Amino acid sequence: MSAPGYWVSRLVFLRAMGLIYLVAFVVAANQFRPLLGRRGMLPVPAFVKRVSFRTAPSVFHVHYSDRFFSAVAWSGAGLALVSVSSVTDHAPAAASMAVWFVMWTLYLSIVNVGQTWYSFGWETLLLEAGFLAIFVAPAAFAPPALVLVLIRWLVFRVEFGAGMIKMRGDTCWRDLTCLIYHHETQPMPGPWSWWFHRLPIRLHKAEAFGNHIAQLVLPFLLFTPQPVAGVAAAGIIVTQLWLMISGNFSWLNAVTIALALPALGDGILGRLIPVSPPDPLPAAPAWHHVLVVGLTGLVVALSIRPVLNLVSSRQVMNTTFDPLRLVNTYGAFGSITRIRREVIVEGTSDDAVTSATEWREYEFKGKPGDPMRRPRQFAPYHLRLDWLMWFIPLSPRYGHSWFVPFLERLLRNDRDTIKLLHANPFADAPPTFVRARLFRYRYTTRAERDATGAWWHREPVGILVKPMRLSGPPVRE
Repeated sequence: MSAPGYWVSRLVFLRAMGLIYLVAFVVAANQFRPLLGRRGMLPVPAFVKRVSFRTAPSVFHVHYSDRFFSAVAWSGAGLALVSVSSVTDHAPAAASMAVWFVMWTLYLSIVNVGQTWYSFGWETLLLEAGFLAIFVAPAAFAPPALVLVLIRWLVFRVEFGAGMIKMRGDTCWRDLTCLIYHHETQPMPGPWSWWFHRLPIRLHKAEAFGNHIAQLVLPFLLFTPQPVAGVAAAGIIVTQLWLMISGNFSWLNAVTIALALPALGDGILGRLIPVSPPDPLPAAPAWHHVLVVGLTGLVVALSIRPVLNLVSSRQVMNTTFDPLRLVNTYGAFGSITRIRREVIVEGTSDDAVTSATEWREYEFKGKPGDPMRRPRQFAPYHLRLDWLMWFIPLSPRYGHSWFVPFLERLLRNDRDTIKLLHANPFADAPPTFVRARLFRYRYTTRAERDATGAWWHREPVGILVKPMRLSGPPVRE
């Protein structure tokens, strides 16, 4: 069964997905060497030796080299550019589907060897959405109605799963006070987060209430007839845009918006976008109908465990139940931190550590550091190192496999690792010692901001890693 009233909606969805794939592959190409490369903090060759192909399917089980990984990432970026252009619109159906299938395969190969660096929910969300894009992709005929329903089913699980994890989690979601803290303590604030944090408490409560409506009510309305489904999709899109301007959440919001767009229908998007479907618009060939029916049956079967998780009082978030990551569970921020702590990495060129040692601070691209530096907008680009640094103050176990190797690379002035940072205070020669300290951060008040120009106030609270050098034990200060 086809849905000719969604031709423009399908086109917009595919363009949006192509752009997101492009960002994801460029992120992989730019960051993999220090994170996953042969000499990286968590090398892919070591991972594929201990984890089987069946557990983590990836082309890198067949072969790995840094040059090959780079070729995979840039090939994916090239195919994403093709998908954004009109080339696939005029290609045969099988060729158009093949472009999306290869993109999905390449990105799955990266995610499945990405380890901690690729443990975020938006990775599986991109893969699940990208898999559905394969079957909705051919533009030569009307979009298949069943795949459009599966896309709405994915939006439902993303939103309703996030809503339920909140209602079952922190009490501040139920009394509508979580956003009093969240804009300050979120993983990577954006350029407007300071102002969001300074909103009156009644508006923070309105934010939380609106979030509950968007995640617990509107997802059900996606399955109603138009125009109600379109209005529900519009509400979800507006909520996601609000999240995009209030913080940096990689491409999570962008993918959710892309998935919600088809539910708007051509009745809305057709008025905004000056394109028209072919006339007449042919129906899909029989072989495509067979594939769509098979896909629907597969998704229904694989949805059983995610649904059981969704209704469970022990709901887990951002979990996949199959190595191909076809149908997953989602959710975020079931609990909200009230106090922000940041890891500040420092180095010194002194030959010995004394009370007079001069320490110089490494500045990261996105995470808070210098209190005078305004947070920047990076999303949908994803700074993987910066994001994982946020987790370490919550529990050092989040960094047990990579944080000390990261410090060791700073001691060598490793070129690829330094590229992950905003500034290197030891550009001329590597430091003799590095250390990591914990600081308590909070936004400045309006008065402090006017008086000093600072965005943050911070104070030291302890030592995470004592001064260390490339040889010898850590030094006690």
